[in-house]
Amino acid sequence: MFRILFAAAILAGAASVASPAAAKDWQVKMLNQGSSGQLMVFEPNFVAVKPGDTVTFVATNGGHNAESIPGMLPAGGAPFKGAIGKPITVKFTQQGLYGYKCLPHSALGMVGLVQVGAATNKAAIAGQVATLPGMAKKVMAGLVAQAR
Repeated sequence: MFRILFAAAILAGAASVASPAAAKDWQVKMLNQGSSGQLMVFEPNFVAVKPGDTVTFVATNGGHNAESIPGMLPAGGAPFKGAIGKPITVKFTQQGLYGYKCLPHSALGMVGLVQVGAATNKAAIAGQVATLPGMAKKVMAGLVAQAR
């Protein structure tokens, strides 16, 4: 009996080592006011995830959405666009940086950045920052500086 239990334990341990790590779901809140007092924010506005992970943009306060910014995606990265006031869950499979915004409030600085694995397109994203409206330029520049 001991041999059977021991063998079962060994097989179970081997199976857990051989199976890939489960994907993680990250949460980003869409807020009228963040914990720092800043108005119209994603919190957190920078997340570093692994390929295969998802990010759920939670409509904590109404009137916001999350959508990718054209020109701020890695090669092969899929664009996304959530409806105003609705959550959206995005699965990130391509490595690189994904810039995103709240359509109604991007000029107020309501932008964010998801880093999936290595920041393979950091230079390209940095080159697009100047095209953003208003406060989005300043906020996105700071986020791109965090990417590694």
